Amino acid sequence: MSRHPIRSGHMLRHEDLPYRPCVGMMLINREGLVFVGRRIEQTVEGWQMPQGGIDDGESPRAAALRELREEIGTDKAEVLREHPDWLCYDLPVHLLGVALHGRYRGQRQKWLALRFTGDDSDINVATEVPEFAEWKWLAMEALPRLIVPFKRDTYNQVIAQFRDLAFAQP
Repeated sequence: MSRHPIRSGHMLRHEDLPYRPCVGMMLINREGLVFVGRRIEQTVEGWQMPQGGIDDGESPRAAALRELREEIGTDKAEVLREHPDWLCYDLPVHLLGVALHGRYRGQRQKWLALRFTGDDSDINVATEVPEFAEWKWLAMEALPRLIVPFKRDTYNQVIAQFRDLAFAQP
């Protein structure tokens, strides 16, 4: 049972907060490489795949395409596969009550693998509300080394499920 003090002097526990419903996207290009962006607001260097909240009444697939438009400026992608499970991660204690607007203990994510059907020039991370400072394509196996540690287990599960999709297209 982890505890973290909040400003009012009360102790906040992971168990006191829900998970945020979220969708994650493994966007794979024609060369079999995966899109990652470096988050703007992070104090620790961290690259991640696009992800975002699922709105009430929205399907994970619809949320994935909306989030791609919002985060990388394009939804030129086709869904290849959906992870069969919802994957959860908890925020570290020092971020509890701070990250995710202080309202969630972590995220409950539905991950989708998508094939990017556009050109690199279609990607623009300087969106209306930018989340990424820069972006790049990299090999799927490199992802766990670049992600913040508390998301590493989730990324390993996503990679295990989608590994066979990371191939170059003829």
